[in-house]
Amino acid sequence: MSMKHKYNIITLCGSIKFKDEFIKVQEKLTLDGNIVFTPNFFTSIKKEQIDEKTKQMLDEMHKQKIDMSDEIYVINFEGYIGESTKSEIEYAKTKGKKISYLES
Repeated sequence: MSMKHKYNIITLCGSIKFKDEFIKVQEKLTLDGNIVFTPNFFTSIKKEQIDEKTKQMLDEMHKQKIDMSDEIYVINFEGYIGESTKSEIEYAKTKGKKISYLES
């Protein structure tokens, strides 16, 4: 088996306000034998406080993680899917990525 395909690579997508859920899912998926990418940071800084250039850079970085992944896993805690996450889901669809959800 080549190293390239030994472990499934999953990017977590969702609102960073659900930090606790991200941590739980990341731990479970990792222990299940996956490589897991998460958003770049969880912070007390509100999205509105990040300038456009930085926001664009973070969005591009997250999409690059999706490019490197076999699938995305959406943290849709309590059914919430925000605009950025919707954009990431659409992007993953255009790239033919598998999409899984925390809640059905």
